[in-house]
Amino acid sequence: MSIATTLSAFATAPKARLSRIAGLLRPLHEHTPISAAMLLVSALCVSRLLGYVREAYIASVFGAGAYTDAYVAAFTLPDTLSYMLAAGAVSVTVTSILARYRAENREEVAQQGVRVMMTVILMILALGITVLELTASKIEPYMFPNFTPEQLKLCARITRILLPGKIFYYFGGAYAAVLLSRRLFLVPSTVPLLYNVCIILSGILAARRFGITSLAFGVVAGLFIGPFFLNAICARRAGFHFRPSLDIHNPAFREWVRLSVPLGLGISILMADSLYQRYFASGSPGDISRLYYARQLFTVPLGILGQTAGQASLPFFARLYGEKRSKEFGATVNKAVTGIFTLSTLSTAWFMAAALPVVDLIYRRGRFEFSDSQHTAVYLSCFSLALGFWAIQVLYARAFFAAGDSLTPMVASTIVTITAFPIYAVMFRMFSIVGLVIASDIAIVLDTTVLAVLLHRRHLVRATELCWREIAKVAIVAGFAGLTAWGVSQELPLHGSRADDLIALGMISLAWAGTALLGIWLTGSQLLDYLKPARRTLSSPPAPENSAPLMAPSSHHIEPLYSQTSKENNDHFGEAEYCSADRVGEPSQTEPQEHRSATDAAKTRSRSGTFRG
Repeated sequence: MSIATTLSAFATAPKARLSRIAGLLRPLHEHTPISAAMLLVSALCVSRLLGYVREAYIASVFGAGAYTDAYVAAFTLPDTLSYMLAAGAVSVTVTSILARYRAENREEVAQQGVRVMMTVILMILALGITVLELTASKIEPYMFPNFTPEQLKLCARITRILLPGKIFYYFGGAYAAVLLSRRLFLVPSTVPLLYNVCIILSGILAARRFGITSLAFGVVAGLFIGPFFLNAICARRAGFHFRPSLDIHNPAFREWVRLSVPLGLGISILMADSLYQRYFASGSPGDISRLYYARQLFTVPLGILGQTAGQASLPFFARLYGEKRSKEFGATVNKAVTGIFTLSTLSTAWFMAAALPVVDLIYRRGRFEFSDSQHTAVYLSCFSLALGFWAIQVLYARAFFAAGDSLTPMVASTIVTITAFPIYAVMFRMFSIVGLVIASDIAIVLDTTVLAVLLHRRHLVRATELCWREIAKVAIVAGFAGLTAWGVSQELPLHGSRADDLIALGMISLAWAGTALLGIWLTGSQLLDYLKPARRTLSSPPAPENSAPLMAPSSHHIEPLYSQTSKENNDHFGEAEYCSADRVGEPSQTEPQEHRSATDAAKTRSRSGTFRG
């Protein structure tokens, strides 16, 4: 090769990369699993950043007081209506139905089913919103018995503003499902950014005139512009047009009903936890807000360790179960549980020591004072105690979904949730607001344990095959790392300055990381080995001869793209998070030939009924 040719190749390489990147950012570009994962992780990071700008702005302008409590509490009724209609799972069910029907060349049938679903839901939402608009001021005194009359009046006013946003939220999820079933990830992954921007702008522009109520207008505007409007435009360009229909005999609609009813009838601790805490904390001005701020920080490691792992692992769980490889299925779940639980345990050790400087650095400004930071840090420390159980509960629930069983976890979680209410009451009487957070920890431990026992009894995932020795090693290491970091934090008292916060965070992190790495080396822990194979598995496609659908064609094999827990971990009901996963559908023009063969083989097996839920 000549020098001129070599130089020409180097000159054209950047142009080719830019062209490839520009192609990935086209709204109607069909993504591969790797490009989708990169896009979604990037969008998630930016969305998180904007979310904390939003929370920092709210804390700075409105602080943690009676009015902020009323604002946070106002989301409870709309969220409850959304949960009862399984709005958070609409993308789960609709995407799985659309993807499978498209693979079977029956996409028009599925699209008609989605139109029927949207029509029925619109009618139910219209009725439910009308009833709640008229009765919100009568219901909320029972939900927040210790609110003052002014708080109840403000809460009811904000609730009435928020309720219509549920229509945009639900329809936005349906339109997003249409796009995701075609592997069009760009718009669904970026609409949460607009949601956060609208809330911030509404506060900046209208807070002086409308006070904290201005944020509610921003929520509704964000839901309309982001999840609803942009998704609707792109879905229309992709060929989906909504026309009201009541063809309730459509098979895709009936399948959606079968999948959604169990999700709507059950009561999850993920939903009830916030409701219980707001009910008991309503008599202490500012505590609902401080609990909310602590939970928002807690969702950072939970989102990274729990939800991301759960959503990413479900396709692999479903494939193994669909191929009847029960031993590998159980071993894969146990390996994921071990890795996530041990990482969560180490994260807990850091949060216990660094809670105060983290909270103070992020939130303390304006009306959010140092005393608010101290209270919020205590709540954050207590939340982090159960981080490992919150994270692996998602994995155990996904194991049930992969096995085609959404009823069992729903019934089990409902029983645990109802049983947990007296625990919240007792702990609140004994330890006040801190007791509510401890009760939350107890409830999630019970829920996770019940799911693990049920999986064990059904011989799906044997608890006896967990790597208990590895868990014990990391727990000991985390204990020493946490004590070392806590000792350092006691030597660096905070005086309310940003410099103190940064210095304390740096020293605590160094002490924690150094002790943790030394402990992992001394104990011979295999923690890092649990992560390396996972990366190889995610990056390498299955061999063609062993390939199978990542979502088995059974109607019960649900592949969450954003789940009900997503909303619960972001309290603002419009802030859905999406995750990537492989789809069962027509191969794109850019897919390699061996992948096309694997997909065609999967379609043939699905039509012959090889895979059943």
